Amino acid sequence: MSLLEVKNLVVEFPSRRGTLRALDDISFSIAPGEILGVVGESGAGKSLTGAAIIGLLEPPGRVAGGQIVLEGQRIDNLSTREMRHIRGRRIGAIFQDPLTSLNPLYTVGQQLIETIQAHLPVNAAEARRRAIDLLKDTGIPAAEQRVDHYPHQFSGGMRQRVVIALALAAEPQLIVADEPTTALDVSIQAQIIQLLKNICKSRGAAVMLITHDMGVIAETCDRVAVLYAGRVAEIGPVHEVINHPAHPYTAGLMASIPDMEQERERLNQIDGAMPRLNAIPQGCAFNPRCPHTFDRCKVERPELLQAGATKAACWLHDLPKKAAA
Repeated sequence: MSLLEVKNLVVEFPSRRGTLRALDDISFSIAPGEILGVVGESGAGKSLTGAAIIGLLEPPGRVAGGQIVLEGQRIDNLSTREMRHIRGRRIGAIFQDPLTSLNPLYTVGQQLIETIQAHLPVNAAEARRRAIDLLKDTGIPAAEQRVDHYPHQFSGGMRQRVVIALALAAEPQLIVADEPTTALDVSIQAQIIQLLKNICKSRGAAVMLITHDMGVIAETCDRVAVLYAGRVAEIGPVHEVINHPAHPYTAGLMASIPDMEQERERLNQIDGAMPRLNAIPQGCAFNPRCPHTFDRCKVERPELLQAGATKAACWLHDLPKKAAA
């Protein structure tokens, strides 16, 4: 059974000039203990998908269709008060900039203890012990002393570890990590990646890892969903998607990664740019930038089609079926 199921999710932003559809019929699932990567260019809808799951859509954004189901319970239609009990206790969140998640006026221990006591039936002494254990689990040395330090007394990598500890404080089943390694140097990035993998292994928690870095995806994830213009372009096992991309957009992303074994004057790039929400093309949203576009792509939107070990929203994978018919 899946821990999280996102079914035909639609997120819209009403405006005076019309309604903008930012997420359009997105579906995927995450199993317990699994790390699902969500990747794509800026504006693809990665962070918005995470915000919808956590229940942190900024008004006037709204879930206009579909369902978000956590352990068999639908959560997208819960009230703000009901969602507050889900958020933190059953779904944890790790954001890109730790300074936006930590209050500079309180010690990290006070923030951890408050979070623990808000969700778990423990006294202050037990909450402090749990806070110290969380700091140890996330690799912070001298946790007994550091628990009484303020956020500005930690380095960027250590602050991110504190944010991960906060996300784990109430022992959630799902963690939504929105670009948790982007602001970190490569060595610290590797440590955070390993920490997320250890969390899944030791606690059985599932992670939705949002990033634009295919290298992080390759090192961390079990499966990956590639988003484009608020739609799932491809989804499947990470090694299959990376080594045998079935969607032209995924192939373009992979080709844009520098090859250290070859000398090139220019890097590969995907021509064009992500379409604006008020100008998404008819048919396949990627068709103006796709090198394999044909007539059907411009008029009919493709569903996710089986493409070997992955699924891709591309009519190229419907051609053999039609030829056989």
